[in-house]
Amino acid sequence: MSWDDFAKHAKDAADWGAQYHKTIRDRPVRAQTAPGDIAAQLDATPPETGTDMGALMADFEQIVMPGITHWQHPRFFAYFNANAAPASVLAEFLTSIIAPQCMLWQTSPAATEMESRMMDWLRHGLGLPDVFQGVIQDSASSATLAAVLTMRERALTWKGNQSGLSGQPTLRIYCSDQVHTSIDRAIWVSGIGEDNLVKIPTSGALRGMNTAALQAAISADRAAGHLPAGIIAATGATGMGACDDMQAIAAIAKAENLYTHLDAAWAGTAMICPEFRTLWDGADQFDSIVFNPHKWMGAQFDCAAHFLRDPDLLRQTLAIRPEYLKTHAQGDIIDYSEWSVPLGRRFRALKLWFLMRHYGMEGLRTRIRNHVRWSTALCDRLRAQPDFEIITNPILSLWTFNAKGASDADTQTLVDAINDDGRIYLTQTLVDGVKVIRFTAGQFDCEEQDFDTAFDTITQIARRP
Repeated sequence: MSWDDFAKHAKDAADWGAQYHKTIRDRPVRAQTAPGDIAAQLDATPPETGTDMGALMADFEQIVMPGITHWQHPRFFAYFNANAAPASVLAEFLTSIIAPQCMLWQTSPAATEMESRMMDWLRHGLGLPDVFQGVIQDSASSATLAAVLTMRERALTWKGNQSGLSGQPTLRIYCSDQVHTSIDRAIWVSGIGEDNLVKIPTSGALRGMNTAALQAAISADRAAGHLPAGIIAATGATGMGACDDMQAIAAIAKAENLYTHLDAAWAGTAMICPEFRTLWDGADQFDSIVFNPHKWMGAQFDCAAHFLRDPDLLRQTLAIRPEYLKTHAQGDIIDYSEWSVPLGRRFRALKLWFLMRHYGMEGLRTRIRNHVRWSTALCDRLRAQPDFEIITNPILSLWTFNAKGASDADTQTLVDAINDDGRIYLTQTLVDGVKVIRFTAGQFDCEEQDFDTAFDTITQIARRP
């Protein structure tokens, strides 16, 4: 393909993309294909000769699109949205064209320096103090892994990477029973082991970690000869939005000399609105914080903002400096590959620059506030229906409900019927061991009418004879 041909096909793709988004409400939110439908249409072996782009696009429409669940659909109320605001998409397009590998300052100075400044913009927008510095990770999972590795090395006085865990004291890390499974995976990958992730029971309206139980667990582990290493807190946890008491946890961590990490992957974006910051009061006392602009803020996946009180602890954990990776330059520079597990790094800062400059922080705040308002109003409408009950009240735009008297099997049947209908997409979760229906809002371009459609869909399908 010549670059002249590329220009033509790129314009065609942009036209296709605009039409796709303008008509996306006409599509079922969740893919309606059966397992194996897509694979059956793909050749078993790669082609020996090339294919015209026109034919490729036709196959894309026929084979791929029926099997796509539309994460950019305004009525995607399942999971947490992976957004793609138009300005962010354009930035990703430009990033794909220039295709830089941004592992070091010298491999793309603009990427490194923009990353530093964009993380400072985000820090300012969140109201965090300037003691924090930031790095863009691919996902909150990677940031959490980096935090767990830092907990491990700090507790072992930096011996783990060199000597391994054999013969070392048994490390213990603490979190609530509401945390995302990425915390479990980080414990696996770090070598600490699932048995040493101590999950503390939760209580209260926000289902926060019971801090008395946390203190008791730490004291018991010390008495047993174990080595407490860190605490992982959450605000807006995935299941039903649980929020820990950051002030109390930070106080315990300080007294016990433990490293703290806050997983605010979804809810962190809402902290650009000052009125929501009560949900992470005390976060400024933590050592590590992560949230995903690729969720609620509108940045295209992948983009996780990882803030650190002392980046040297992370660099001491992860930095490797063979001669070929050394930057020989005058002045202070940052090589962000020393702040993350992967060596290779994409130019993720560009989409944040486009996003925040194009919409402005107030434009982004308005979207968050609308989503919370519309979601809360839908919750109240459903609460007023005699055949429904609200199980957990809204935390930002996330809440759970059930049809009254429904068994777990009934609930799953209703979720499946709603998703098969295609107008909206929901998921199930467990609250106190009972299966319930989970609703969350955050698609970048959703409108109030989409919440009306959600009410109609839920009530109509639940009331079918």
